[in-house]
Amino acid sequence: MRNIFLAIFTSILLIFVSACNQNHKTQKNNTTKIKEQVALKDSSITSEIEEIEKDTFELTDENALDFFRAYEKDLKENKVKLTTSLGSFTVELYNNVPYHRANFIYLTKKGYFNNTQFHRVVPNFIIQGGNSDDVETARKRGNIGRYLLPPDTKKGHKHHRGTISMPSSERDNPHKLASPFEFFIVVTNPGSYHLDSGYTPFGRVIEGMDVVDKINQSPIDTGEWPVKNIYILKAEAF
Repeated sequence: MRNIFLAIFTSILLIFVSACNQNHKTQKNNTTKIKEQVALKDSSITSEIEEIEKDTFELTDENALDFFRAYEKDLKENKVKLTTSLGSFTVELYNNVPYHRANFIYLTKKGYFNNTQFHRVVPNFIIQGGNSDDVETARKRGNIGRYLLPPDTKKGHKHHRGTISMPSSERDNPHKLASPFEFFIVVTNPGSYHLDSGYTPFGRVIEGMDVVDKINQSPIDTGEWPVKNIYILKAEAF
């Protein structure tokens, strides 16, 4: 009788211990799942914060040079293909004008130039692009920031035919700081060298100069704006 009682007691004890172990495992698994869910949520929140910070970052006169100095260090692209409503052309950017090169690549990657226009055409002189009368262009400028770049005119580059350069800002600007959202390309043959001391050449057209000439030959109004809008449909860095 005693042996039967001991056997029953032992069986009950084993069942109880097994149940406790199972409950512990379940609690442990639940805890692990909760931790994993919390970790994923934290990671998601961190990513969202990083994206918000990226989206809300704005360039200013105070931070632009430091930003482009750091941005240029890891920059591998040195060419930009511009596809326009009159055809496409490609520019190669100079390595020794780092701020202007980095700025042009940065704006290209941000999609700024897409759907902007060649808003100024001076026959046998230049074509100027990067502006527009569309609200979207103003919005993109506002999101990127408000800043100017200092001229970098002593690197030995000249305003030969096909040179891409940066105009100075229309703001009160005695030092001819560059307007970063716009550019011009020289079509004069052999060049427009009177521009060398005041503006920064930062690259040259290596393919599609016939398209640049075609843009320069477009009819214009009295304000040097093409009669028919000429769009930059897409800008691609490579």
